[in-house]
Amino acid sequence: MPPTLGELTAAVPELDAPREVRLLSMERPLTVLRVSLHHPTPGSATFAYVPPQVEHDASPLLVGRGPDAHLRLQLPRLSRQHLSLEPYLEKGGARLAFSLKVLSRKGSVWVNGLTLRFLEQVPLGAINRVAFSGVQMVVRIEGGTSLEAFVCCFHLSPSPLIYRLRAEETDERESVPQEQPPPGSGQGAPDHLGFLHSPLQPSPGGAPEIPLQREPLDGALS
Repeated sequence: MPPTLGELTAAVPELDAPREVRLLSMERPLTVLRVSLHHPTPGSATFAYVPPQVEHDASPLLVGRGPDAHLRLQLPRLSRQHLSLEPYLEKGGARLAFSLKVLSRKGSVWVNGLTLRFLEQVPLGAINRVAFSGVQMVVRIEGGTSLEAFVCCFHLSPSPLIYRLRAEETDERESVPQEQPPPGSGQGAPDHLGFLHSPLQPSPGGAPEIPLQREPLDGALS
């Protein structure tokens, strides 16, 4: 005689939590890096190899012109490995944090008001302004709980992301287009680097300054 529905139900072991809760506990949301990119050359092939999105493990994400770069940019003055975005876990932290490290011997990188050179690195905040080799990059970090991987979403901007970038703050002494405030707006040109009109614009005051870190040159990357 086949078992009744009640007998089948009784034979199924009870679970401590609903299935949906168990699945959510196993699939932790990834930290998202929303990266906007701009280069002043119209019709430039600089971003020809930039994908819409990259999911990456908890190792450094390389930026450069080499074939092994995860974010590959077509610029002749860019090093094969120019810089990296490096995830790490802060002491006592439960989420991935990120730093930017310069890997190029010949170029510098401007990050949130600091000029970084070979093997120098700084931790990144929630919103970060970066300039190197004529490229303007804004990195916005949206924290997830996964410690095993993160995802980068790339957006190509036809308009400049940063204004009043002084020549001495880049490694190529390039001029960068500047946007003037509309007449009668009462907005004067600021003395510091800031955002153009963008969904990534930070709250007034910006992020606090962060200390510069320098590594010893022993075992330096080429």
